[in-house]
Amino acid sequence: MTLTTYFLYLAAVALLVVTPGPTMLMSMTNAATYGTAKALMSTAGSVTAVLSVMILSSMGLGAVLAASDTAFTVLKVVGAAYLIYLGVTTFINADRAVLAAESPLAPTRSARSLYLQGWMVGASNPKALLFFSAFFPQFIDPQVAFVPQFAILAATFIAIEFSVLTLCCVFTARLAPWLRQSGRARAFNRVSGSLFAGMGALLLLMRRPS
Repeated sequence: MTLTTYFLYLAAVALLVVTPGPTMLMSMTNAATYGTAKALMSTAGSVTAVLSVMILSSMGLGAVLAASDTAFTVLKVVGAAYLIYLGVTTFINADRAVLAAESPLAPTRSARSLYLQGWMVGASNPKALLFFSAFFPQFIDPQVAFVPQFAILAATFIAIEFSVLTLCCVFTARLAPWLRQSGRARAFNRVSGSLFAGMGALLLLMRRPS
């Protein structure tokens, strides 16, 4: 892998990561509701899931998924169902989220549950497996050892992903006092819930590449 190839990969990853999606929305919603520290637990869960997806893709499971209608459909439905579930619960529990944001004595979520939520959101999209199975090979030189190249590409992706999501968490947490005014936090969580459900519905419409 040449330096030019690496810079092309860097630009592609940066563009991909800054594009809004379920992971970014989850991080911002949790930051507004529970604060930066708790939101970073869900971010860590999502990044761990992404790393798992990259490793699975490198083992060839992404190619299997791309070739199997049944496997793709099952994973797609499971992922979409989880995003819709997350959207519905976020929308319904908007009032509880406001209490969690306003009072340290109000019910809140454990770091473990937020980490698991992040892992599920990060792993729930079959598009990730397809993306990494098709994306990574373009930047790997077959004449050079695979493992060192994969380690560099994976570490770069994780570093950029975690940095961008951390900035989103910090920025949103700073907006939390403003969001608490006049029911804005409630509206924010209901909009977030609707977006999660919408992303789940769009995932159901996604087709396996031919």
